[in-house]
This record gives sequence, structure tokens and C-alpha cells, in this order.
Amino acid sequence: MSTHRMLRTLGRYSLSIVHELGDFALFTGQAFSSALGARRLGRRIVRAGFEQGVRCLPVILIVGMFTGLVLGLQGYYVLNRFGSESLLGTLVSLSLVRELGPALAALMLVGQAGSALAAELGIQRNTEQIAALETMGVSSHAYLVTPRLLAALVVYPMQTALFVTVGLWGGSLSGSLLLGLEPGVYWSSAENAVKSQDVRECLIKAATFGLLTIALCAYHGFNAHRCSSATGARAVSASTTRAVVQSSIIVLAADYVITSFLV
Repeated sequence: MSTHRMLRTLGRYSLSIVHELGDFALFTGQAFSSALGARRLGRRIVRAGFEQGVRCLPVILIVGMFTGLVLGLQGYYVLNRFGSESLLGTLVSLSLVRELGPALAALMLVGQAGSALAAELGIQRNTEQIAALETMGVSSHAYLVTPRLLAALVVYPMQTALFVTVGLWGGSLSGSLLLGLEPGVYWSSAENAVKSQDVRECLIKAATFGLLTIALCAYHGFNAHRCSSATGARAVSASTTRAVVQSSIIVLAADYVITSFLV
């Protein structure tokens, strides 16, 4: 009997996951298809870009700088053991461009822009503003979700490029000012290490992370009323938490999948 119950519970849980994945795919597809008939879409995309870009600049700059500083410091002492300090620029640049830049920038954007989006949509659902839009014949997907998704496809790569640039300068500060490495050696090795395919991989990851995370945050906020464990303000809180956690996990999972295909 216990085995039967376990299998039944496992099957019910698996079906719920498949159902939610299908619902999420339909939600994202509807958001993109709604762009065709949307009015004043450009203005809302600019506003969404401001929310994801300008407002997140401080955290991108701070985390990018300290990431580069730590990479430069740790990398120097590791390479020093093998007498290869001149490769510090290679280590920092490839680490940032190929892995740390897209992933950390996406996680920072999820923590600020993604959580704000999930909470905003959750509150709008909770106060029946979304229902009011649909009653007036306005597509809630086109008005609330589509601009955020389209803006993410542009803003995430831009923020990632800024993160990598600041991180490279942070690595240079650690290697040159603190540890005595010649700046020319650092920048020369960094320039020689990074190839066009590395930059392409970085931008592909950034755009993919942006699409997945913003879509997930919008999905959970949009469907906050479906939360079975809480209602009202607690449902908004639970949906926002679930959105941030799942988005963080999907960034790392997608990072592995994309890397495995592009390596």
C-alpha cells in the first residue's frame, strides 16, 4: 500500500510539473504573439528597458567590479604557483566572458528587476487590475508582459557586456595596482584570449537568460491568484519567492545546456 501511494504521489507530482511547463510555454507564446496587435508597444518597451537597465546599473557595476577584483586576486596567486602570472588577463577575461559574466549579471537582474516584476503583476492580479484590463478588451499579455520580454532580449546582453567590462577593469586593478603585474601584460593576454565565438556565446547566454527569467517572473506574478498555499498578500509573496528561486535555478541549468552545445 505504501508503495502504491508513493507511486501515485510521484505520478501526480510529475503530471503537475508537465502541466505547469505547458502552461508556461503557452503563456510565453501568447505574450510574443500579442506583440503583433499591441498599441504603443515602443513606449512600454522603453519603460521596461529603463526598469531592467537603468535601475539595475548600480548592482551590475558593484558586483561586476568586485567579481573582477576577486578573480584577479585569486587568479594571480594560483598562477603564481606555476610561474604564469602573465596569463592573469586570460584567466579573468575567459572566466567573465564565457561563464561568470552572463550568469552573475542574470542573477543580479533577477534579484532586482525580476522580483519587482513578479510582485507588481501579483499585486495587479490581487487588486483585479488585470481583470479590469481584460474586461475593457485590452490584452493583458500585450500590455503587461510583452514589453518586458522584448526589452529583456536587448537589456540583458547590454548589462552583461557592461558587467564583463567592469569586471575586466577590476581584474586589472587587482593585478596591476595591488600585485605589481604590468598593465600591458594583463590587457595583452586578455585581448589575445577572447575570440569572436566567446563573445557570441556570451551574448547568446545573456539573451536566453533574459527571456527565461523575465518570462518566469511574469508568469508567476500573473498567476499569483492560483497559489494554493496562500491568498492575498501572502500569495503575492509566495509567487515572488517562487519566481526568483526558479529563475535562479533555470539560469544555472540553461548555462550548462548552452555551454554543452557550444563548446
